[in-house]
Amino acid sequence: MFGSNKSNRDGHLVVDALIGAQVVIRGDVEFSGGLYVEGTILGKVIAAEGAANATLTLAEQGSIEGEIRAQVVVISGRLDGDVHATEKVELTPTARVAGNIHYQVVEMNAGAQLTGRLIHGSAQMAALPPPADETAGKGKDGAARKKLAEAMA
Repeated sequence: MFGSNKSNRDGHLVVDALIGAQVVIRGDVEFSGGLYVEGTILGKVIAAEGAANATLTLAEQGSIEGEIRAQVVVISGRLDGDVHATEKVELTPTARVAGNIHYQVVEMNAGAQLTGRLIHGSAQMAALPPPADETAGKGKDGAARKKLAEAMA
């Protein structure tokens, strides 16, 4: 189970790290591979930059108060914060989410509760303000807009 190379896409749950039910983490968590959370995290949970197949699974009894950023996110527990998934978000029937979900693919089962918005990845590009003039993209604000556009592509 731990250290397995099987992918969650193959129907197998990959767990490289487990946060047990009695564990409370106060602070940000950076991970790669599969992270399974049964306990509580009070902080951001972010996949390491360049981490391939970073999958966060929040168990039914688990809770996170903070932002989540990963390729694949499966939520069965309670989340107070936004989700940013580059591939897929799955909300099981016991999921309770208070925050916005940014996704490419979303699977929401009957019974899941979401207090927030579902925001498709391409919708973020539409929300970017248009360039002020032809020189946009050549300054601090333009560079930030260009970097965000490249990250979303």
